[in-house]
Amino acid sequence: MTGEAQAMLLKAGRPAPAIAAPRRFSARQFVRFLPNPKATPFTFGYLVLLLGTTLVLKFADPAVTERLLRLSSTDAHNLWRRPLTSLLTSALWLSDEGWLAYVVIFAIAVAPLERRFGARRAATVFFSGHVLATLVTELPVMVLISAHVLPASAGHWLDIGVSYGFFTTAGALVFLLRGRARLAGLAALEAFIAVIWLADDPASLDAVVTLLGHAVAAHFGLLFWGPRLRLAAGRQASASVV
Repeated sequence: MTGEAQAMLLKAGRPAPAIAAPRRFSARQFVRFLPNPKATPFTFGYLVLLLGTTLVLKFADPAVTERLLRLSSTDAHNLWRRPLTSLLTSALWLSDEGWLAYVVIFAIAVAPLERRFGARRAATVFFSGHVLATLVTELPVMVLISAHVLPASAGHWLDIGVSYGFFTTAGALVFLLRGRARLAGLAALEAFIAVIWLADDPASLDAVVTLLGHAVAAHFGLLFWGPRLRLAAGRQASASVV
């Protein structure tokens, strides 16, 4: 028997290599990515709080809810009279009843950042973007009203919501991507900002202010927080190796 024949017989006697079956995405794996109090306490707690305020808006007396929203709004009038109160409370309300949509948004943009860097840093990124984008967009309105370029009514529009914080965390996460994934993430982020603007009344003052706020928040997360989080991730990797 030749060496080649012996090799063929030996190969034939070996068991066939196992073929890995494609993994199915189970319901348990899906639930694991949702915010939960153990892995993402900030994201989970914030969503619970937003659910509470959404229920208040739905079931409380309309006169009471309107008063609460007016006191919480970060419009130019409120920022001038009660800056800290409006900055802190404006992020406690959603502008519509789409709470479930925000669960998906937070699961995509806020929870991943918290899982990687912790609740404190996720909250810092989120609220720093909320405050910065609010001030950058509303302070010029205050100046223009004082200069009588804009009417006084421009300082009384309702400005509430969590979108500035969301876009800041999303921008930071986009920076953490690499190569083509980062370009795709950036394109998706910019497109999302444009879609929100076009879905509103694009020529109105509040739509323009919101567009500017979204752009400032997203690029603040991308250019300011992104590099810092990457450095933090590098230090975490070095510490785990040691």
